[in-house]
Amino acid sequence: MSKQIVCLGLALGLAACGRGDHIGKPPSFTPNTESPEQAAMLLPGLPETVEPRRKADQASLWAAGRQSLLGDRRAMQRGDILTVVIEIDDEAQISNSTSRSRSGTESLGVPQLLGLPQRLDKKLPTGATSAEAVSINSSSKSGGDGSVSRREELTLRVAATIMQVLPNGVLSIQGSQEVRVNFEMRELLVTGYVRPEDISRQNEITYDKIASARISYGGRGQITDMQQPRLGQQVLDAILPF
Repeated sequence: MSKQIVCLGLALGLAACGRGDHIGKPPSFTPNTESPEQAAMLLPGLPETVEPRRKADQASLWAAGRQSLLGDRRAMQRGDILTVVIEIDDEAQISNSTSRSRSGTESLGVPQLLGLPQRLDKKLPTGATSAEAVSINSSSKSGGDGSVSRREELTLRVAATIMQVLPNGVLSIQGSQEVRVNFEMRELLVTGYVRPEDISRQNEITYDKIASARISYGGRGQITDMQQPRLGQQVLDAILPF
């Protein structure tokens, strides 16, 4: 009996641990210390070996460095930050219709077969006859209709950090954003791979140029808790066959 009580307590604790953070208070922000983005900024990798510049070159406005007036300031190295522009406006409509019908008739009559039908009719009940020995009628009909209508619209901007520069020059990026309004936390997560040449001069890249893009826009808080079914209800929905 004591083991059952302990198991029940553990189950209730696991069910409430996801909501215990915002009971009686707003949801807490995810700490950004010791995050993958911070690690990428603290360890940007080995710098490229370049020759020391002369004092005259350092004073020139036409220097090619990233800190110069005309330098390329797009994110290119581990730890650099770029802006991801998410503008999703998708619409899809699919409609299918299927109709099929079939009918068949088979009839076999033996009114004169060596006088056998006449002898057989005498033994049959009143009104029955063997003139049409076999008669088969069949028909079938089937139809189906299906339609899909979907509309998605999302416009967001988030700063992402270069996590790694792959050997082929492709950049692995990751970004997160949290906005808390009253007792509801909105979370935006973006990960994927981009090419340096796809980054614009404004240090921005659109979501359709991100390979293996993973975009998550959701939230947590009291409103989200009310919109989600309870843990026990989710378990019953998964195991009940009816």
